[in-house]
Amino acid sequence: MRMRVWMAAFLVGLSVGAATAQAPPQSQPQPMPMGGMSMDHGMARPAVPAGPLKVVFGDKSAQWTPAALAVLPHTSVTVFNIHAKVNQTYSGVPLIDLLIPLGVPAKPHGKDLRLYLVAEGSDGYKAVYSVAEVNPDLHDATVIVAHSLDGKPIGDSGPLLLVATGDKRPARWVRNLVAIRVLAAE
Repeated sequence: MRMRVWMAAFLVGLSVGAATAQAPPQSQPQPMPMGGMSMDHGMARPAVPAGPLKVVFGDKSAQWTPAALAVLPHTSVTVFNIHAKVNQTYSGVPLIDLLIPLGVPAKPHGKDLRLYLVAEGSDGYKAVYSVAEVNPDLHDATVIVAHSLDGKPIGDSGPLLLVATGDKRPARWVRNLVAIRVLAAE
């Protein structure tokens, strides 16, 4: 059954790809730097309004703008952008620093390890992280809410971008970051 579903999806993909290949040429799309939907096949990037970042854990929440984040302690990470084929340095606030004031444990253990977060961009793209993955007490990777790239505002992927080191690909990076919800697995 799985093989039939896979084959049907593959064949539909082939027919969509063939139809796209026969379409008249359009202006060249610009690839998205990280995460989110692909800009292949001539699809235009939707106009996505970015707003403040809202972080929620239980009945507590906080809203963050780049200006509000600018006064907090910062971390910089240098990562290889597979799309641009260059090293890039992002600067921002460690995500854990935004979660702890809302009650997320600084040193999670036991039942705290059931906590996970869903990060969402203004375009609806979502990525999931366990709280352990964003906590330097338990994990070597660094996860930041970045607002600058190589010393400048992020631009098309901003104003805020969730950046994580340690992943082989930046598939869980979230551009135009607008929401982070911390939840508990049942």
